[in-house]
Amino acid sequence: MPPHSPESQEHEFKHRAAQFEDWFHDIRERRARKRGKVPTVVPYTGYGSTTWVRVFCRVLFSNPVPPSLPTGRGQHETSIRGWRSFTSVPIKDTPVTISIGGVSLEAVTDRGGVVDTRMDVSLSPGWHTATLHTPGSIEVEATIRVVDPAETFGIISDVDDTVMVTTLPRPFLAAWNTFVLDEHARSPTPGMAVLYERLVRTHPGSPVIYLSTGAWNVAPTLSRFLSRNLYPPGPLLLTDWGPTHDRWFRSGRQHKDENLRRLALEFPHVKWLLVGDDGQHDEQLYAAFAAEHPNSVAAVAIRRLSTGEAVLAGGRTRMERSELQVPWVSGSTGAVLYKRLADIGVLPEQGGR
Repeated sequence: MPPHSPESQEHEFKHRAAQFEDWFHDIRERRARKRGKVPTVVPYTGYGSTTWVRVFCRVLFSNPVPPSLPTGRGQHETSIRGWRSFTSVPIKDTPVTISIGGVSLEAVTDRGGVVDTRMDVSLSPGWHTATLHTPGSIEVEATIRVVDPAETFGIISDVDDTVMVTTLPRPFLAAWNTFVLDEHARSPTPGMAVLYERLVRTHPGSPVIYLSTGAWNVAPTLSRFLSRNLYPPGPLLLTDWGPTHDRWFRSGRQHKDENLRRLALEFPHVKWLLVGDDGQHDEQLYAAFAAEHPNSVAAVAIRRLSTGEAVLAGGRTRMERSELQVPWVSGSTGAVLYKRLADIGVLPEQGGR
C-alpha cells in the first residue's frame, strides 16, 4: 500500500481516534483517583464446559462501597439510566485475579476495562461461582454456566427487537437505549419469555446465550431486564464501546459472526436454535452460519417485525433460503414461533403440555 494512499490515510486517522480515546481515558483515570474513586469489578455471567470456562468482567472507577453493602455490588446493582454506565471510568491494563474450582488465573483488562478470558478448570455441569478482584477492589462473584458434555441442544438469541421491543428509528435506537432510557421503560417482546421457558423445560440443561451488538456498558441493565421479565438466565456476549486500533467503531456483525463460530467450535455436540429478527442482519448472518455449520444448527427462528417496527428498523431483510439444510420458521410473537417450532419437532405440541 503506498504510504500516502487513501487507505493508509484512513487507517492512520482511525488509529489516531483510538489514540485520542486512550489519552482521554488517561485523563479521566487520573481525575477519578484524585476524587477518591476506587477500582470496582463488575462481574458478568460466563459459560464453559467441564474442562474450561470463559469468564467476563469489567473494571471501573466508582465511589467506595458503603459498609452496609458488604457484597461489593454497590450502585452497580441498582436501577440507573444507561448513560451512567458510559460515564463511569474504565481501568485498562489492570490485573484481575479469577478463582474458580480451586484454580486461579490472573487476566488483564483491555482498553475498555473488559476481561474476556478462558481458563482450564475441572467442573461439574450446572451453575458455578467464580470470585474476582483487582488491587484495591472488593471481591465479587460471577456466575458461570457449565454445559454438560451430553447436552445436544442450546439457544442463541439476539436482544433488540427479539426479546426486547424498541420503538425508535434504528439510527437513534442505540443512543436512546444507552444514554437516556431507564431500564424499566423497556418492553419485553410478547410471548418470547414464555417461549424460552418452554424451550428450556423441553430441553433440560440446555444453555441460553444472548448474543447482541450492545456494549458491555449496558450488561447490568440488560441482565436485570431479562431477569425481571422471566427470561432464562444465561451469559450475554456483548462488544466494547468506541474505536479500535484501526476503525471508528467495532463491527456488530463481525462480533456476532465470530462468537457464533467460536460457540460451534467450543460445543461441537450442541445444535443451536438461532433466534433473531428480520429488522437487522440476523437472517443473513444465521443463514451463512447454517450453511457453513449445518450440524451446529437445530433450527432458525426469526421474529417478524410489525409494519411500524419494520419502518423504524429501516425495513425488512430479504433473502433466499431455498438451499438451506436446516429448519427455518418465522412469526410475529413468541406464541406464533412456539407453534411453528412445535410443527418441526423442536417443541411439543401445545395440546400436549
